[in-house]
Amino acid sequence: MSCIPVIDMIATGRNIARLRSAAGLTVKDLQDVFGFANPQSIYKWQNGSCLPTLDNMVILAAVLRVGVDDIIVVQEESLAS
Repeated sequence: MSCIPVIDMIATGRNIARLRSAAGLTVKDLQDVFGFANPQSIYKWQNGSCLPTLDNMVILAAVLRVGVDDIIVVQEESLAS
């Protein structure tokens, strides 16, 4: 049996919200950084219904002053050989 990493979207979303709050930023602050017309994307990231695109993930990490690996929560799932 081998294991593959799988992103836990719900836990990652919670992590984004926690890191945003710890950095003293509001959803509106992130909305402005990304130039989004509305905050829906940020809320979707935080509730785990979607993830930021790779380029937005890199920007998010820079804004939050963490590594991308500090944002993403990974689980291991087993595959039958």
